[in-house]
Amino acid sequence: MKTLVEIKQGLEGQIGKRLKLTANGGRRQTVIRSGVLAETYPAVFVVELDQEENAFERVSYSYADILTEAVEISFVDESSKAVATE
Repeated sequence: MKTLVEIKQGLEGQIGKRLKLTANGGRRQTVIRSGVLAETYPAVFVVELDQEENAFERVSYSYADILTEAVEISFVDESSKAVATE
């Protein structure tokens, strides 16, 4: 199991990369979004969403969301379309 610090450090090295984000939307709904990891802050990270799929431009999640598995992130390698899961 990763710590919050390890999750944050892992994401800092991925800024600017495309990702697919799967989040718990509540009431047994799963929300799947794609975009680019834009920024990391001490407590949260920001994803700029693809405009054609989403009504809003940016979302932020805490590192604890990844730790508790409320949010799952997989980075997409543009050259080979391979997916690396965080």
